[in-house]
Amino acid sequence: MKVLIIGAGTGGLALAHLLKQAGVCIAVYERDIAPNADTGGYRVGISPAGSRALKACIPNELYDLYLTTCARSPCYFNMLTEQLGEVLSFDIGDAAANTLDGEKNVVRKTLRRVLLRGLEDNVSFGKALQGYGRNADGSVTACFQDGSLATGDVLVGADGTNSAVRRQYLPEARLEDTGIVSLGGKIPMTVEAKSLLSDKMLKGMSMIMAPMGFGAIIHSLEFADSRSNPDFAARWPDFVEALDEDSIGWGIWGARQNCPRDTAGLSGEQLRELGLELARDWHPHLRALIRMTEPATIHDVKVRTSVPLKPWTSSNVTLLGDAVHTMTPGRGAGANTALRDAALLGHMLVEADRGQKPLVEAIHAYEAEMLRYSTEAVLESKRHMDASDPAHRPIVGTVQLAAMRGVMRIINATPVLKRRAFRQMMRVRGEN
Repeated sequence: MKVLIIGAGTGGLALAHLLKQAGVCIAVYERDIAPNADTGGYRVGISPAGSRALKACIPNELYDLYLTTCARSPCYFNMLTEQLGEVLSFDIGDAAANTLDGEKNVVRKTLRRVLLRGLEDNVSFGKALQGYGRNADGSVTACFQDGSLATGDVLVGADGTNSAVRRQYLPEARLEDTGIVSLGGKIPMTVEAKSLLSDKMLKGMSMIMAPMGFGAIIHSLEFADSRSNPDFAARWPDFVEALDEDSIGWGIWGARQNCPRDTAGLSGEQLRELGLELARDWHPHLRALIRMTEPATIHDVKVRTSVPLKPWTSSNVTLLGDAVHTMTPGRGAGANTALRDAALLGHMLVEADRGQKPLVEAIHAYEAEMLRYSTEAVLESKRHMDASDPAHRPIVGTVQLAAMRGVMRIINATPVLKRRAFRQMMRVRGEN
């Protein structure tokens, strides 16, 4: 069996590794023109379930490299007011960076570089998909914009939110604008920058709950363990220069109707000014973080979400990751769900390749389960980033915010409720 994978993102590359290790013939096609194309210098949060799925897909040596290039695992997940008052804080453990059970933070472009390793002969760049056609013998042929063709037994659309595979295969699939505008940046972790954060904020990840439905995230990335590891240069000498610098990242979002300007088309300098305007009544330390950020590192993000799909008739064309279930970053579930897809689909395709299950039946089993867990993740993620939520209204939002903070403070003081709330948060990110 030959599997064509369209897209060399997190999910597509993880799937490619799983299939290659199982002896399945693979070919990956990526629209970026080069392996080192800038796919974003921002953090990707990988949950324990995401790490387990990744470990099931890639060789042990590569998994070790992934762990070593992750930032130090966060110890806390904090919910704070815009004045940095704590309303809820989960102690998620000072997990060692080399355990499966810890939350992981990794820079997106570094993760991609890790996952490309070992697939150099299997990934073709500069291959934007034009469309695909089905052949009389049951195979499928991918047609690329440069005029080239590729034929295989299975075609997997792992080509992200603007998937060309989905556009042709499931034309009824829709994306919705959530009405949320978002911007963010990052700064080097200097002594001055560190002094702006509490110890819990430095050692964890913090969400800000502000009036009028505005929210923010603050996360610190420290890679000191990787750089000081004497074995790193010996094992991966060509990766030393790819290690990331310590940084503090921030993001702000809110309903478009409550923003003085839309983020679309603004320069980095203008985005920084907008961030300062949105945070004008927030804690001075939060404003200082924004003010210290170089405009070149500040970008806006269009927050969209897929509309959950009803089951379709399965075939030898299928989808994974953002290509089929784009979700808001409200629960940090996007990359983790893509990795879960890759592990599940890969397992099913290996069964089909070995004659243990008919191909279309194997793909149907994947799609049925994928739709089940991804629909929950999409809806839950949207619930936390939806401009139609009453939280974004002046009066109702004020009452709702006060009630929510009150409930969170009660949960924070009640261990049994706190454990239950943490389990619910992690379930959306793939934990059972």
